[in-house]
Amino acid sequence: MAEAADKLRIDKYLWAIRVFKTRSLATEACKAGKVKLNGQNVKPSGIAKVGETYSIQKGIEKKVIKVIGLLERRVDAKTAVQFYEDLTPVEDTYAFKSSFHAPVLKRDRGTGRPTKKDRREIDDLKTDWWEEENEN
Repeated sequence: MAEAADKLRIDKYLWAIRVFKTRSLATEACKAGKVKLNGQNVKPSGIAKVGETYSIQKGIEKKVIKVIGLLERRVDAKTAVQFYEDLTPVEDTYAFKSSFHAPVLKRDRGTGRPTKKDRREIDDLKTDWWEEENEN
């Protein structure tokens, strides 16, 4: 099985459990305030402890994870799942997935770039659709 540690940096932990693809991405997310513990930003050098719950924002995806065990090295996904508990609310999970079902706007071939007015209309359509989807 994987190696367990007593003390582990949060950026290394998030990388090891496969939340982020690289450790530098995990570090950048911490520096940018995308990783929070009890509503407070976490530094990349912060120590992850068993039982703590972290809120992570990765693009439009939001995750809430609870540390079950510390993992020193990156392992396969099946093993990594044993070291954290995903507490992400169901509505947040579906909101992220529903963004992939957004309407795809197509323009006729040869019409050129959208004008400023066209761009605003497209943005309004997307915004209206997003608000309708998230009312439920």
